[in-house]
Parts: sequence; C-alpha cells; structure tokens
Amino acid sequence: MTTRAARTRTAAPTALTALTALTAVLLSACSTPEPTATPPSAPTASSTAPTAATPTPAAGSVAPSPTLLVTDFGADTVTFVDPSRPGRAADLGSVRVGTAPYGLAVAPDGTAWVATAEGVAVVDTRARTRTALVPHTTRTGPVTTGEYRGGGMGIALSSDGSRAYVGVNVPGGNGTLEVVDTATRTVVQVVAVGRRPFDVDVSADGRRVYVTDHDSFDVTTVDTATWATRRIEVAPYGTEGGLGSWLKPHYAAVRPSDGALLLPFEGERLAVVDPSTGRVDVEPMTANTHQHGVTAAPDGTLYVVGTGPIDPATDAGPSLTVRTPDGRERLVPLDGPHETVTLSPDARTAYVSGGFTREGGRDGLTVVDTATGRTSRLPVGHLPLAVAVLPDRP
Repeated sequence: MTTRAARTRTAAPTALTALTALTAVLLSACSTPEPTATPPSAPTASSTAPTAATPTPAAGSVAPSPTLLVTDFGADTVTFVDPSRPGRAADLGSVRVGTAPYGLAVAPDGTAWVATAEGVAVVDTRARTRTALVPHTTRTGPVTTGEYRGGGMGIALSSDGSRAYVGVNVPGGNGTLEVVDTATRTVVQVVAVGRRPFDVDVSADGRRVYVTDHDSFDVTTVDTATWATRRIEVAPYGTEGGLGSWLKPHYAAVRPSDGALLLPFEGERLAVVDPSTGRVDVEPMTANTHQHGVTAAPDGTLYVVGTGPIDPATDAGPSLTVRTPDGRERLVPLDGPHETVTLSPDARTAYVSGGFTREGGRDGLTVVDTATGRTSRLPVGHLPLAVAVLPDRP
C-alpha cells in the first residue's frame, strides 16, 4: 500500500486561479426563465459485469425498484431515473433547476431541494416541475460552471424538514452555510464556514450541522440553536500542499450507532471524528484509491466511492468499498471515475454517480447489487453528482 504522507500533487488550478477565468454573467432569481422539462438524452447502452465482491444481503424480501433523482452537474437540470428499466429507457426526463446543480436533499413529501450555482432550487418531484429558486445571499461572483464554480455545494434537510442547510462556495475564500426556511423559502441565517463546503450533514437529533470543508482540511460544526461554530481539523496526512493537495476531506457520513463522523481518505485511512470533543481517530482502509463519496446504511455498513488512482503506477483504480461496522472490507471494481453513492431503502442496491467534480467523469450511474457485487451501468444524466431515492407515492 502506498504511503502518502508527503504526496501533494496538484490536480487542477486553485480556486483563486479559477475565479479569474470566470466570464459568465451573474444570474438572479428574477431573471431566470421558467423551467421546462427536457426529453431524455440518447447516450450509449449499459453493460453488466460480475465482480468478486459478495456483500451480505439485507434481511427481508426485495423491494420494488425506486425512482431516483440525480443532479446533472454538466447541465442545468435534474433527471428522473427508473433503475429497473434497461439502458436509455431508465431516463424518465429532466427538469431545469439552475446552473451546475450539485447537492440534493429530498423531503418525505417528495419536495427536492437542489444546490445550484444560482441558489437553492425547489422541485415538486410528483408534478416534476421547479416551483421556486431561493437565491444565495452570499456573494459568490459570476454564475459559472466547473469544478471551482461558486454557489451551493453540499445540502441537507433538518430532521423536521423546516430548514434546508446549504454549503456555499466562495471562489478564492471561505464559504458559508446558508439556512433556508422551507416554509417561506427564504435564507434566514448565514454562518461562516471553511473553504469549498463539499458536504453538509445533520446530527440525528438535529442539534448540529456538519460542513465538510474540502480546501481548509476541516469540518465546521454548527450549533443549530445558537449558530456557534467549531472548526475540527481532519487531515490524517497533514496539510502540506495547501490548495494543491489531493489529501483533503471530501464527504462525510454520520455513524448511526454513536453519531461519529466518518471521512475516508485514499482507500488507506478512515478518519473517525467525535464532533462533541473534536477528537479524530484514524482506522486503516484497504482500497488504495482516491476516495470521495460515502454513505452509511442503518446497520452501520459504510459504502465508499473510490474515484481512481492519484499515481497509476502505485494506486488502484475506481471501486466501491463495502465496510462492515467491525472494519471488514469488500471491494467492488467500478468502470471509470465516480463521485457519490446512495442506497436503496432495503440496502440491497447501491447507486453510484458517474459524474466527477474534476474532469474525467462520465454520464450515467452504476447500479451495484450489494449481495453479489454485480454491476450494471445506466446511461442517464449529464455528469450526475448527487443521487436521491424518491419517496413512494401515497
């Protein structure tokens, strides 16, 4: 396994450099045209291939395939997906939401909250229409696309659905957490956080919000009663290399058993953060690949997306790590870079987005059978980043 203590390769220009290249005109909510549904695209067919991984299936019978919603980072839409349909037939059409949609959170009533470069889009997933766009109050510069674009990134809902929490990237500087009142659809609070807030998570009791700040090597914890913040450095390889380093936190998962934050690094180290004390412990991992998205099943099984090697001469390719609560890991190889992972309600299926925050991502999702390790590819979405399972219709 490669030791990365000093590796700080630069994958792309820094956020400040990227900002100087932005030329798009800032859009506002009042000038945004009404969203319209777009027809399904016509990408290539999917394929199915076995892998060596054989995760233990969840208990109970197999549930019907859910409808999915994905954010199209390479477009200005979200796409509805039926994963039970083969190939292009899985694409149920798209709805315009705003420039470069990133994170996604869905309420039990089916309302989707989508973080875009322009603001937070509100989508009625049953009517399949955008009903509102809540503009960012944080000044992020011109609206644009690409890896370092300003605007909304990670997003999460409070447990009672009354608030949407969105991490807002400010190119060249620290970001903010904007708090949206979901009833009035207005920003009611702005909290300073770190640089490039990739991910936002909420504690089980709703008392804290956790913002994973990619470019400042930390997690910002936010008290939802007082809006007081605390910075916890999460840098198991150190912070050498600064903005040019690969070895930074990307996404976090809240462990169901104790509320600890779990942040994977490089398929080698899992940072386990106690948000109450700020203590960070590190456990070994085995995939040896650059890791991004992560989610935890109700039983504590962790699913981690490996995007591919930093150094192809020494590192492994893309994969999905399935890690049981006792630390045992199985690897499912993936075809090409991926970004995030979401589970079906019965945890028998993992949906892995084929988009990528850097160049190199592809259209489509990879569907992973967690019992057999078999994968299939659905050619849906345009560089999809976030994936959400929609609630069943009443």
